[in-house]
Amino acid sequence: MSPPLQRELSVGEVARRSGLAVSAIHFYEAKGLIASRRNAGNQRRFGREVLRRLAIIKVAQRTGISLGEIREAFDTLPASRAPNAADWQRLSASWRESLDERIRCLTQLRDQLDHCIGCGCLSLAECPLRNPEDELGDEGCGARLLAPD
Repeated sequence: MSPPLQRELSVGEVARRSGLAVSAIHFYEAKGLIASRRNAGNQRRFGREVLRRLAIIKVAQRTGISLGEIREAFDTLPASRAPNAADWQRLSASWRESLDERIRCLTQLRDQLDHCIGCGCLSLAECPLRNPEDELGDEGCGARLLAPD
């Protein structure tokens, strides 16, 4: 007979099961993305639902979703249970438009970069990557940007 399923996990167990470092788990907790409680021995204990939340965080971060956006999405979920398939469908749909826009922008940047490398102009005044449509020309001559955007 197998042992009964534990309802709460230590931070080490969460780290082992999620593939994250303990420090990452503490970081996500400090950012309000996951929560724990303290037991009688003052040790952190996490509900099993934290594993699903951590999986969502990892997937969302891989697609470029910021921790702030993840937090906003998690604020719409019930804290008492693990996110389910319907929750994931709603979250992923809300992130899809943002992801599509980033893909569009990166594709455009890639295409401009290929063109720019071949042109050899090295002109910051007319470069479509550094100064699109010469937006900085209206501010007068001379350097306007000291660091990349």
